[in-house]
Amino acid sequence: MPNKRSGGGLSPTQQAAKFLGVSVLAGAVLAGIALPAVGALGLAAKGSVESFDELPANMKTPPLSQRTTILDADGGQIATVYSRDRTVVPLKDVSPYMQKAIVAIEDSRFYQHGAVDLKGVLRALNKNAQTGGVSEGASTLTQQYVKNVFVEEAGDDPTKVAQATQQTIGRKIRELKYAIQVEEELGKKKILENYLNITFFGQQAYGVEAAAQRYFSKSAKDLNVQEAALLAGIVQSPSRYDPVNDEAEATKRRNTVLQRMAAVGDISRAQAADAMKAPLGLKVSKPKNGCITAVKGAGFFCDYVREVFLTDPVFGKTKEKRAKIWNQGGLTIRTTMDPQSQNAAQRSIKDHVYKSDEVATAASIVQPGTGKILAMGQSRPYGFKKNETQINLSVDQSMGGGMGYQPGSTFKPIVAAAALEDGMPANKVYSSPYRMAYPSPVSACDDKRWVNDPNNPAKLQNENSSEVGPYDMREATAKSVNTYYVQMISDIGICPVTTMAKKMGVVRADGDKMPQVPSIALGTQEMSPLTMANAYATFASRGMHCTPIAIESVNRRVGDKTTSLEVPKSTCSRAMSENTADTINALLKGVVEDGTGTKAGLGSRPSAGKTGTTDERYAAWFVGYTPNMAGAVWVGDPAHKRKMSGITIGGRSYGKVFGGEVPGPIWRDMMSGALEGKPVENFNSVHIPDSKPRDRGDGDGDGGRDDGGNGDNGDNGGFIGGLVGGNNGGGGDEPTPSFSIPEGFIRGQNNGGGNGNGGRFG
Repeated sequence: MPNKRSGGGLSPTQQAAKFLGVSVLAGAVLAGIALPAVGALGLAAKGSVESFDELPANMKTPPLSQRTTILDADGGQIATVYSRDRTVVPLKDVSPYMQKAIVAIEDSRFYQHGAVDLKGVLRALNKNAQTGGVSEGASTLTQQYVKNVFVEEAGDDPTKVAQATQQTIGRKIRELKYAIQVEEELGKKKILENYLNITFFGQQAYGVEAAAQRYFSKSAKDLNVQEAALLAGIVQSPSRYDPVNDEAEATKRRNTVLQRMAAVGDISRAQAADAMKAPLGLKVSKPKNGCITAVKGAGFFCDYVREVFLTDPVFGKTKEKRAKIWNQGGLTIRTTMDPQSQNAAQRSIKDHVYKSDEVATAASIVQPGTGKILAMGQSRPYGFKKNETQINLSVDQSMGGGMGYQPGSTFKPIVAAAALEDGMPANKVYSSPYRMAYPSPVSACDDKRWVNDPNNPAKLQNENSSEVGPYDMREATAKSVNTYYVQMISDIGICPVTTMAKKMGVVRADGDKMPQVPSIALGTQEMSPLTMANAYATFASRGMHCTPIAIESVNRRVGDKTTSLEVPKSTCSRAMSENTADTINALLKGVVEDGTGTKAGLGSRPSAGKTGTTDERYAAWFVGYTPNMAGAVWVGDPAHKRKMSGITIGGRSYGKVFGGEVPGPIWRDMMSGALEGKPVENFNSVHIPDSKPRDRGDGDGDGGRDDGGNGDNGDNGGFIGGLVGGNNGGGGDEPTPSFSIPEGFIRGQNNGGGNGNGGRFG
């Protein structure tokens, strides 16, 4: 009765004998080897041979995972990313010393035997029988290659990796059959090439090229004899023979390889002796993997590119398929990032906001008419340390960003565009009192109406108590008059505004729908800087909205072949008429020339833009553009906790932060650098008629304002709808930045035609 171990199963010696029977029988049947012992050995392994015959005839070889290189628009490298650091090279680009070293130490009879080295099997069997354990293996280099293919196919799945490496007869049989196939189809040289490219050399290096770069900072073709011996020795146990962490053990192993090379005649004894005396000569380069290694502060842009690849169906119909392609790598991704624009953005950000500040800034630049993202940066770097973050403050939550930030008055031009498209004249005048209740009712989508709560009406006011109408659209936009724009949205209704926003690609950063409430006119819905930059690019391109894109091209290398992958294309559609866009451009030029955004001006280069400061000063914005570039800058606390009053930003103290004061200069310096050397383009001119002359003294019939000199804080905010202006005194308290809204007003829900929080739909 055969002896069994206490735990059950065959002993190592018996397993080896059984494996030998399968090997010899399979060799006799498939490779024409005739041995006297075939019959007896075949009986011993009958079941295993049946399993052998049931295996598929062809081994599926997955593409080797390689590093992916991300480039800017000029072809400069931004970063390399990989699941496995590998660069596949042909055998001619591998040092002859390396080729000889790996064969000498792993399978010195590689060129003499077939897929199975029967002589080696007998030798290992004899030695293992003498020791009572497995002290010597008999796998050929071809079998090792096959095992590595299974490991590669398993990817990062720990269960599959365990199955691919488990020490069982079944796995050995599978290796054997596929090794025979590989020998017949590829030949020795190609097997050696594949083996050198697939094998793990420790220190995150897969394949000989990555290993040569990691340990010696040189190409595999330039390895000398002692360097080649060191790398060849690592393969058997990358952790044990790691030269970075155990130089002594690695040296012993290297010298063993050199001795073996001399023994098989690859080098002379004298060469081996000299090489053994040489130091290891390490010149280690640290692994450079992931967006954290990106240059030009482009870590977040790099991360955005990754998110695009993993989420866009153009790269694969399912999430799993896209992830598989990304993890296999071998991609060269040319992006839309303009290095000049990116450098300018990061330089301006660094000059104005420190990474250790209580608040942060984020900025994006988009090319009008194409949707190309030219730059993306922020003051808190990509990383895991203090004052660093992995959250991309420039983009929506679904693309690795946060919940977004209220854009404040930078949303007002969208309201104006909707009004102009609805037929409103550009010289429209509203009474625009300093303080007022929200007009009610206001029409919304789906034949609904928003109604202010008569018991606790929501109110708003302008930035300064001196801002009292009547105003026309030009002056109200330049001064960012809140009450003007609320009167405007109440006039045209909420639905045209949300429809226009959608046409311009303006969505909430968290993916929720835009609520049907009039307060959206004041920028109460959280947006990302990329969204706002791309929206304003619609104005710059005379009404054509193009969806943002970050990828120009993707080439994929699999083996010796390189193919081009389809990439996402920008979809352009008309969001508004050219005349509407031209009118908005004229209005927003006034903001920069003599309005709230004068500190963002670009001198002789025509520009337009809008400031934004939210309630309680949690966020401040400047979004602007020239005909050839649009950019958005946000400043604030991502956690929405620190109000920007009595604060130091970039080494400067501010009593109160306004959109034109901190974000404006950041935008100016960023765009000046990005546009340097670019052609100066002009906006298409459009005539905006002057509104009727107004008596700014005791009021006129339209605005009805009484400018008494000793008012009582401007309590009389004006009749609902602005038909009668408010009584505003000149000596009132300093107002809050924009408006005051009861809790729940912004996101009030329609409860079946009943009451919402802060407003009603009727």
